Parts: sequence; structure tokens; C-alpha cells
Amino acid sequence: MRRTIDLILTFALSAIGGFVALLLGVPAGLLAGGALVVSIATLAGFRTAVPDRVRDAIFVLVGLSMGASVASDSLSLMMQWPVTLAALVLELVVIVLVVGFVLRALFKLDRGTAYLSSFPGHLSMIMALAAGGVGEPRKIAVIQVTRVMMLALVVPFGALLIAHPVPVTTAPDVMSVTELALIGAGCALTGWVFSRIRVPAAYVLGSMAFATVAKLTGLYDGALHPWLVNLTLIAIGAVIGSRFAGLTRAELQSAALGGLLSTAITIGIVTLFALGAAQLVEMPFGQIWIGLSPGALEAMGALGVALGYDTAFIAAHQVARLLLLGFGIPLVVFLVRRGEASSG
Repeated sequence: MRRTIDLILTFALSAIGGFVALLLGVPAGLLAGGALVVSIATLAGFRTAVPDRVRDAIFVLVGLSMGASVASDSLSLMMQWPVTLAALVLELVVIVLVVGFVLRALFKLDRGTAYLSSFPGHLSMIMALAAGGVGEPRKIAVIQVTRVMMLALVVPFGALLIAHPVPVTTAPDVMSVTELALIGAGCALTGWVFSRIRVPAAYVLGSMAFATVAKLTGLYDGALHPWLVNLTLIAIGAVIGSRFAGLTRAELQSAALGGLLSTAITIGIVTLFALGAAQLVEMPFGQIWIGLSPGALEAMGALGVALGYDTAFIAAHQVARLLLLGFGIPLVVFLVRRGEASSG
């Protein structure tokens, strides 16, 4: 009974924080606001918790939402901009290497914590991997949530120096109930299989793999219903925030500083690569910068519309970033674990 009450309290706090952030216009407000409020409550001594089985169900939803957000024509779109896509690949590699090195050198973090903290995107997957035993989840959560909140301010502000964004009014087609049930069952089953063969963060990675392959092969074409996406964001915010139990003030201060520093480095690297790519292609610097910047696809698309840029270019690069991270994050985790095993 006590665990049920704690779970309800945790979800309620996440929902309140998320909707307040949403009303204030914070990008990805349901996730960032929910995680922030639950984190503060946890640090203040409230009993927040998400049981493992509930967490696994949430991870299935996370993977499903990630796969469903992939555009069915994204692979063909990515072949149209080789120079900027190459810049995107190199940019991500440099960001992970530089930020990971800085976090290890200055803050003495272990490999898993440093490199999971360095990835510019896929917060849900990163936290799922951390929860699966890679790195220190609480420090990763502080650094990543700090990064998300800072990027939510910095990226739109950078674009607002040129023009004001407008909201996107068109809503995508949503999956039917039958499609949702079938794809959801496939995601859960694949996650269970991944867990049997001991894949890290099995339910997120398995669910994402099934949903992405099904989307790209045409088994379904719709997105998740907005209310289910919102529920998933609130739930993962609750998972993130509940990870702060027992975190000391010294750990919090150190990790938050790491988050600010990693954000500054990430923006600097993005800007340098955008400047370099702009010398090789005939397109506005602002369009390249938005395409290469880590941020929510819908927010970047709105900025592109406001500035009159090619939104297909921006969408393709944002989707490419998420796909690259989707494959790159597990690869880096594998390399980190292999390095730890060989050194041990």
C-alpha cells in the first residue's frame, strides 16, 4: 500500500511540474518540468519511487514513442544533404569525446557516467541505460536535465536573434487503436527478448528497435496519440526525478556545474561545425545551425518555418541525429563496459 501511495505521489508531482512548465512555454516542458519538480521533492525528503515493473512498462512506451516519431521517408531524405549530414556525424563524435573527456578530467567521473552525460539527446534512453547499471544514474540525471533545460533556453534564443518562431498548427495522423495494440505488443515482446539475452536497457532498446523497423518498413504510419505521448513524458519525468534519493548537496553542485559546462561546449561545437559547413554548401548559416542543433524536432521545425528555411532539411537532420544517437549510445555503452571488464 505504501509503495502505491509513493507511486501516485511521484506521478502527481511530475504531472503538476510538467503542466506548469508547459503553460510557461518551456520546450519539452512535460518532461523537464516533471523531472525538476520530482527531483526537488526527492531532494527535500519526499518518498518518491517508481517500481521496477512500472518502470519497464514506461520504458516500452518510451521506445514506442521514439520509433513512432521516425518519419517513414527519413532514410531517403538523409541522402540529399551529404555534406551537412557528414558534419552532423563528425559533430556528434566530437561532442561526445570532448564533453566526456572534460567531465572525466575536471569532475573525476567514471567512464559510464561521463559518456552517458555527454550525449546531446535521447534523454529517456540514456536514463534507461543508467538505470540498467551503466554509470551513476543520479549524477547523469542532474547533468542531462541541466543540459536539456539550458538547451531549451539557448537554442530558441539563438534563433530569436534572427526572427520569432511561430507555432506548428498541423497535427500528424495518429495510430489506430488496433495498430497501437499490435505494435505495442510487439515492442513489449521484443523488449522481453532483449532482457532475456541481457541487453542493457532492454525494454527501451527492444521497443525502439521494433517500432522503428515497423515504421520504416511500412507496417504502420501514424504517430502516438498526443495524450499517450504526454503520459509517457510525465512518467519518464517521474522516473528521472525519483533517482535523486540520497544525493548529497556536494554531488548535486558538482553535477549541475558539469551540466552547464557540457551545454556550453555542445553549443560551441555545433556553431563551429555549422560555420564550417556553411563554407561548403549554398544555404543560410541559420538553417544549418538549426539543423545541427540538439533540440526537439517540432521546435526546430517551427523555427525553420518562421525563418523561411527548408523544413525538410531541418527535419531530416534532427531525425538523423536521433537515429545516430539511437545506435551510437548503445555502442559507446558496449565499449565502456568492455573497457571496464579488461581493466578489471
